Amino acid sequence: METSQKGDMYIFSVHATRRPVNRFDLAVAVEYIDTMPEDRIQPRVTRGRPRIGVAGGSDIQLKNYLDAVEAAGGEAVPLLPGAEGSPEASLDDLDGLVLTGGKDIDPALYRQRLRDGCGVEIDHPRDALEIPLARRALERDLPILGICRGVQVLNVAAGGTLHQDITLLDLPSGSHNQREASPQPPEDAAVHEVMIAPGSRLAEILGDGRLGVNTFHHQVIDRPAPRFAVVARSVERQGSGAIEGVEVPGRTFAVGVQWHPERMWRRVPACARLFSALVEAASRKRVTRKRVG
Repeated sequence: METSQKGDMYIFSVHATRRPVNRFDLAVAVEYIDTMPEDRIQPRVTRGRPRIGVAGGSDIQLKNYLDAVEAAGGEAVPLLPGAEGSPEASLDDLDGLVLTGGKDIDPALYRQRLRDGCGVEIDHPRDALEIPLARRALERDLPILGICRGVQVLNVAAGGTLHQDITLLDLPSGSHNQREASPQPPEDAAVHEVMIAPGSRLAEILGDGRLGVNTFHHQVIDRPAPRFAVVARSVERQGSGAIEGVEVPGRTFAVGVQWHPERMWRRVPACARLFSALVEAASRKRVTRKRVG
């Protein structure tokens, strides 16, 4: 597999053209400090920040997720395997949840046997934490953003299934892991495009049409969970692309994407808006929770 660079875009099987922009949008709970250079604009919190749980493990770059949540005006709260108490109890003081990237989900959790040759690396401790978290968060209508493994956790927790390896789809674009490319593009580089469904919640946030994204996954959603809507697919030269985005209509905020916006938000405003939308939804949840309490 090979990559080439054309302007600001790395070409990786399919073409995409997005211009990186330094400034990004933030949620209603923050304001810009314009006394700094434009490429160093920082958010300032003006009201109580919603608490956003960020579920992950030591095998991921958790800092990127924490930084993205904090930049959007939220208070990021790490949720790691092995903590005392039940996973569900940790949601009691949270206003939102981010399910992050990482290793694979046990196929037994979506009623499949482990397939030979699929390169599955199961993370049992994270499964034990995140599947119950996702289920209870959906039951409570807690705002959720799932990223890479996180969108797969969200889907499996609600009754969906996965392809254990993306090669089972026989996509024209081949691999969806830019670490396998030579030369290897930067982690925040867009290397393929996704098509976002018009009229979806994701389109309200990112805009409909095509968006250039990065890619680091070898698994992908097969059968979406009941009531889940597929709202983004990879752009392929022919045929239907891999599922790259889902959402749950009727929920306050339940959105998942297969790419890694936490690695792109500093350069791509659309990716920053994903975290802003989560924090805004969590802010509304926080107000409602205080009134009820």
